[in-house]
Amino acid sequence: MTWDLAKAMHRKAEFETARLQDFAFRQRARAVSLLARSQGLDPASTVGEIAEHDDAGMIDLFAEHTGLGRAEMAAAYDAALSQARLQLVAERGDPTPHRMA
Repeated sequence: MTWDLAKAMHRKAEFETARLQDFAFRQRARAVSLLARSQGLDPASTVGEIAEHDDAGMIDLFAEHTGLGRAEMAAAYDAALSQARLQLVAERGDPTPHRMA
């Protein structure tokens, strides 16, 4: 029985990529929810929009629903992303990939 380093590295890369993508999605969903709550919108209906819009589209959507300017909403979205990251790191740990070396 032999150990295949290339196969192990490929498996690790797949695992880390999936883990990082999961964290990024959770961060984005939480940020949208936090932003919706702070703007007095329904978080459940707003979070459903993330499947149809990228970040710029979500900012435009929030600006449209709240009447605030796009620049203000972009700043609020960035703050919500930061807050969401802090919460997720506290709950799930730091998503930084683990080095094998």
